[in-house]
Amino acid sequence: MLNVRPPASTRHHMRQAISLRGLRADVGKADGFNAKIAVFLTNIVGSMWCAYIFAVLAVIGLPAALKPGGEGIIAWIAQTFLQLVLLSVIMVGQNVQSAAGDARAQRTYDDTVEILDRLDIRTEGGLKELSDRLDALTKALAARPAGA
Repeated sequence: MLNVRPPASTRHHMRQAISLRGLRADVGKADGFNAKIAVFLTNIVGSMWCAYIFAVLAVIGLPAALKPGGEGIIAWIAQTFLQLVLLSVIMVGQNVQSAAGDARAQRTYDDTVEILDRLDIRTEGGLKELSDRLDALTKALAARPAGA
């Protein structure tokens, strides 16, 4: 019977993505000054803390948008709130999906290795014998007359 593991939690991955230690490690992996700045800013802007800060900044600008002669509520939502807040929220969502995808890929790899190990144990001689039998069968079929 095959063991089925529960889905992997991404909590561990997200703690690393937002932690200062994880940020230092990511920046350290980047080559070049510009790449280090890009990784640093991406990790900072791609956090929920940054989304909260952007939301507060957007709400601070709301009274000015609602005043007569201001930009108006529709423009404030489209140009200020959505652009500021959703940028960070989308980045966080992409990080979560990426971590979950990595966990699924690792589980698939582990399952494949386990299946190959079981196949190797349960067949006489393992995969080599199976491959030899398939080669012999292919040769036998190729040697048959066309009408048979």
